[in-house]
Amino acid sequence: MNSIELIKRFSDANGVSGFEDEVAQLAKEIIGNDYPVCEDKIRNLYINNIEKEKRTKPVVMLDAHSDEVGFMVQSIEPNGLLKFIALGGWSNQQIPAHKVRVLNRDGEYVEGIISSIPPHFTSKADAGKVTDMKDMFIDVGTTSYEETVNDFKIGVGAPVVPDVECSYNEKSRMFLGKAFDDRVGCAVIVDVMKELKDKDLDVTLTGVLSTQEEEGCRGAVVATQKVMPDVAIVLEGPPADDNFRGAYRSQGALRKGAQVRHIDPTMIANPRLVRFIQKIAMENNIKIQETVRESGGTNASKIHLENGGIPTIVIGIPVRYTHSHYGFISYDDYIETVKLVKAIAENITKDIIDSF
Repeated sequence: MNSIELIKRFSDANGVSGFEDEVAQLAKEIIGNDYPVCEDKIRNLYINNIEKEKRTKPVVMLDAHSDEVGFMVQSIEPNGLLKFIALGGWSNQQIPAHKVRVLNRDGEYVEGIISSIPPHFTSKADAGKVTDMKDMFIDVGTTSYEETVNDFKIGVGAPVVPDVECSYNEKSRMFLGKAFDDRVGCAVIVDVMKELKDKDLDVTLTGVLSTQEEEGCRGAVVATQKVMPDVAIVLEGPPADDNFRGAYRSQGALRKGAQVRHIDPTMIANPRLVRFIQKIAMENNIKIQETVRESGGTNASKIHLENGGIPTIVIGIPVRYTHSHYGFISYDDYIETVKLVKAIAENITKDIIDSF
């Protein structure tokens, strides 16, 4: 499977926080027999995890979260509409009038649409106002509670995902799809580990597709305690900013390469690790862009505090319109990120890790 198809399949997979099974199954199918694979009870997927007492090399953990932002059914109205809550961070203005899929009791996804009020019924005073999510509903095309529950078999607690199919434009080399935060990171891990399978490295690479990042980075806590890595690289799909900031202020631009994060409110990157990565990028002519974030956070917030402090870095592929139904990513940025992570893995040693 080539990288384009890999990205598309990960994007299309359904997996809101707590319901990442489809993503894990896809990753297991792609990895095949290349590495040992296992899961835990919170549905983290581990690729090539070696028990601590059997290790002969330092461990570099590649982490990407498998969950996507979505919704969950909270209750069902007498007219069949579904009241819902958000899983992950959403802006109210990005939610209405979009298609979604609701998982029913038979394990089938039912098409629906998030309600919106036609302009014919909107007063001048309310024109242009954004509806609060608590006043929105999901409509699956039913007209009664009984029809929704009995015929469509939808119940309280059902996960809801954006109904989007990923596409790739060969002319622009852009992907348009959902869940790039953080399925693009999942794809990077699979690509890197498959490409380095027969490479004699000075470290052991362990890949983790961690769960429930959008609901508090919960899977990463469990995963880090299990893997106990010496270094962690968090692969992310961070928000792009080049569509609303000038060239000199933008730090998450499409086609500008892999994004290396110095800081966000939840973590300061290990500066010695950052310098090592800058050196690797320069020596290998790999395009990177650096960011100092005033908001947001990733699994790195939990990982870097475990095991006496783990040198950790966040490397990302910028996503336009992340945390919405649709997003754009650049294939060129993906390629630069894969090159960067491979170069790090091929050049890092125990002595370098000890210097962090």
